[in-house]
Amino acid sequence: MHPPELRARARELYLSGATIADTARGVGLSYPTVWHWCRDRPQPVVHGTALRCFRCQPGVDNPTDPAAYSYLLGLYLGDGHLVTSARVPVLRISCSNAWPDLISACDAAMRSVLATKVQRVRQQGCVNVQSYGKHWPCLLPQHGPGKKHERPIVLADWQRGIIEGQAGAFLRGLFHSDGSRFSNRLTVRGKAYVYPRYMFTNESADIMGLCQWSLDLLGIAWRMNRRNSLSVARREAVAALDRHVGPKS
Repeated sequence: MHPPELRARARELYLSGATIADTARGVGLSYPTVWHWCRDRPQPVVHGTALRCFRCQPGVDNPTDPAAYSYLLGLYLGDGHLVTSARVPVLRISCSNAWPDLISACDAAMRSVLATKVQRVRQQGCVNVQSYGKHWPCLLPQHGPGKKHERPIVLADWQRGIIEGQAGAFLRGLFHSDGSRFSNRLTVRGKAYVYPRYMFTNESADIMGLCQWSLDLLGIAWRMNRRNSLSVARREAVAALDRHVGPKS
């Protein structure tokens, strides 16, 4: 792993007009490595350091991957925790061992949004996907002391704009954390019926409201079957949600 200041130096040389080959010779690294840094996954340089936080980049209002950000925000609101008391903040999202693809999707979303390193810490029955980064609090302003359902959870105006364009990805994160898709079975007049159904459960009225709002943005019918539980059961609504969420795996 190369130090971040070397990557920043390469970016500075390239942005000053040097070719990839000249930059590679200038920092003493291979052409493919420098090409990856400068062309494949470029990062802006601010005050000599690479900066990926779109909230702190001058003139940048949105993430480079808004779908990944929306998905990660949904996961965070469901099963995430942002620790800011440590020297470097750490974002942790708990994923069940039963869903290995979900673990990989969470890892990929963290990397797309901000992280250069992601750790998978195994716990009893789950994996904590986590990433250290000073700028996680910039991107997740819903963090705070105590449990989420015991404090207000309100999107910032800039977050609402992103979610309005990526409601499906946001719902995918919510349902992958605190939701499920299953086969509902019932018997009517002696005849058995089986149909797919989505359920979303969360103790926070604010987070439940965000789920309802996002479903409304996509025109997906829902109803509250309990105080803390939302159901999507109509055939056309389930089909629409399938296009955005689908079963966990």
